Amino acid sequence: MDKALRQGLADIAARRFETAHANAIQRIRADVSDPIPYFLLARIALEHHNYAKSGELFARAQGFAPNDPLYIAAHAEYLVTVGRQVEAMHLADEAARLDIGDAFTADTIGVVYSRTGFHEKAVPLFERAVEIDPAPANFHYNLGASLQFSGLFQRAESAYKASIERQPDSYRAYSALVSLSRQTPEKNYLTKLRELFEKNEADPDKALHIGHAIAKTLEDLEQFEESFDWLVRAKRAKRNAIDYNLQSDLELFDAAADTVSAPAGAGDSHTDATPIFIVGLPRTGTTLVDRILSSHPDVVSAGELNTFAGLIKARVGSPSNRVLDAETLRNAVDSDLADVGHTYISETERLTRGAERFTDKMPLNFFYVWLIHRALPNAKFVALRRDPVDSCLSNFRQLFSTGFSYYNYSLDIDDTAAYYEGFDKLLAVWRQHMPSSHFMELHYEDIVHDQENRTRELLSFCELSWNEACLRFHENAAPVSTASSVQVRQPLYSGSIGRWKKYGDRLDGIRRRLELMDDAEYSG
Repeated sequence: MDKALRQGLADIAARRFETAHANAIQRIRADVSDPIPYFLLARIALEHHNYAKSGELFARAQGFAPNDPLYIAAHAEYLVTVGRQVEAMHLADEAARLDIGDAFTADTIGVVYSRTGFHEKAVPLFERAVEIDPAPANFHYNLGASLQFSGLFQRAESAYKASIERQPDSYRAYSALVSLSRQTPEKNYLTKLRELFEKNEADPDKALHIGHAIAKTLEDLEQFEESFDWLVRAKRAKRNAIDYNLQSDLELFDAAADTVSAPAGAGDSHTDATPIFIVGLPRTGTTLVDRILSSHPDVVSAGELNTFAGLIKARVGSPSNRVLDAETLRNAVDSDLADVGHTYISETERLTRGAERFTDKMPLNFFYVWLIHRALPNAKFVALRRDPVDSCLSNFRQLFSTGFSYYNYSLDIDDTAAYYEGFDKLLAVWRQHMPSSHFMELHYEDIVHDQENRTRELLSFCELSWNEACLRFHENAAPVSTASSVQVRQPLYSGSIGRWKKYGDRLDGIRRRLELMDDAEYSG
């Protein structure tokens, strides 16, 4: 790798942005067609969430070096960051076919594949990066993550430990190790995690990761109340740092409900495609249902796609910098969605691996149910439900990506309960307006207690033939890129039903609040 490029990347990693920027401008003055400074400026713009400028600069760098896999891969990574997954995959494939001589490029291509759900392609690239340069801890961490999502847990553990060997305070690697297996009194990282937390409590992101790992360890050790207290402690600084506004989230539910004012069928798409949208709050069984359906030989999981949300944002053209907001949903009511369904199918084709049917399990698509129904009138929706208190607890105890703001409600248990109430009311709207042949509510507890009958009902609803493999979903070898990557490779178990009862009085407040809801609609 070019010395100036290496130094620029080091400056950016150390957040010495002014230095990196000044050096890049100097290189452009010396040679306007040098791709390196444009690449570095693009990464600086990306760090500052200036996505439009970043995309322009990545494209310019690639234009000056069209056959260099580094700049192709970097452009692909940008595209996947802004939700343009299909375009990103095309560029990643193009870069992977070229001679890859440096570890950074191999790792970058691997990141694109992993973020589009193609971990079977990502693993060889990460292995190539480690082979070329085994020193960077993050190369081993990235390899470990794709191995974990591929179900190769022993190899993932080795990769995470290799990351820690190179970076002893790697909080992400420790957090990942804890997630791989049940912690025991004989084997846990609690002492090290407490030490890391004390060192990093002032850093909201680090405290969040480490505190979650401590809480998960304590839960495994059946110290549930202390585990909950650690979750509160871990999340407090992050919530304060982002100045979360619950009301803006609650407005989303009202705006989504208002979309039914546009009748389905009038001037909308008439594509015959029948994708299956699995929606619901995270950690309520969406991944389980996705694995059941994708165990059918005619179905493949396309993962959690932002594709439809991106198409609605592009169609509406609302001025906010958020893909999902109340204004975008309201403006979509009067929008012509005639070609959105066709565009959605064409853009997802590359991700469906040639299957006859596919699932899109982006949980937040529950906001778009009516808009999707308008654009894809044959689409099926499976909405997951779970006991209200268990739903809130499972969201609160989940470590979501800090770069994805739509799950910020989970940083506070009371906010999570309010969010659940909004979700429950919105599901009632869909239940009232959606045809029963296209909208199905499925309770997590029912799947656990009556697996075969519920699986038969699910397949029948999706117009799929019966297949025994759907009962053996835990044998499905396909990668799974969610927090359930370990659990869904095990047979069904009932241990998480009524989990909230183990936490003493910690959930009494939201339990009383949720009991006041009219849960005639819920029978979990």
